[in-house]
Amino acid sequence: MNLPLLTDPFFYFVAIPAVLLLGLSKSGFGAGFGSLAVPMMALAITVPQAAAILMPVLLVMDLMSVAAFRRHFDRELLRFLLPCGLLGTVVGTLLFKVLDPRLVAGIVGVFTLLFLAQRLVFPPKPDSPHPPKWLGAILTVTAGFTSFISHAGSPPINAYVIPMRLAPLTFAATMSLFFFVINLSKWIPYAWLGLLDTRNMATSLALLPFAPIGVVAGVRLAHHIKPTLFYRLVYAGMFLTGCKLVWDGFFSK
Repeated sequence: MNLPLLTDPFFYFVAIPAVLLLGLSKSGFGAGFGSLAVPMMALAITVPQAAAILMPVLLVMDLMSVAAFRRHFDRELLRFLLPCGLLGTVVGTLLFKVLDPRLVAGIVGVFTLLFLAQRLVFPPKPDSPHPPKWLGAILTVTAGFTSFISHAGSPPINAYVIPMRLAPLTFAATMSLFFFVINLSKWIPYAWLGLLDTRNMATSLALLPFAPIGVVAGVRLAHHIKPTLFYRLVYAGMFLTGCKLVWDGFFSK
């Protein structure tokens, strides 16, 4: 008889730090650090299983972050982002069994590093125009898609939102509500694909106590951090994420 949850100690060795990073990401640092969660857990299990185990954890984290930032949403921006992100979820559902999640991760990693290189070589000026909406639509659909495949939706959408130079609290709040809706939209497709089985859900419950720790730490940072340092940390997280996703997608066996 199978045990109701995963018992491999190495899995928890990588999963607990992954959950803490994911919680930290809900403060707005998700432009980088949060996207490391599934690649870290994939050291011990498959990418689809890691994504499924994180679903209840994400729900708790999303509810906490939305409550913490409820006064700071950019509602006009969300009205544009959410339909595009939900379209990406539909695309992810249709292509989930066709595409190799590691290849998707590698492509997201390359895109992330190219975005950072562009920001380094051609640093934005204070009066630089915002990215065009057609580009934002493409990037946000991509974010919904990559979020569905491996919870790695932050790099594409932040390539659109970061150049807007939002205040840290507005950035954090808008991203928290966006990903709350996107993550909520995954539940029925994940169940339809057979990912929400008893073992995965029991394992998720074992990780759930670690969820609030990272969220609380990240929310406190977002309320006190200076914008310059905030975005430096975002870029650092994106760089680490990009390197890890490229490695997983194209070099790991």
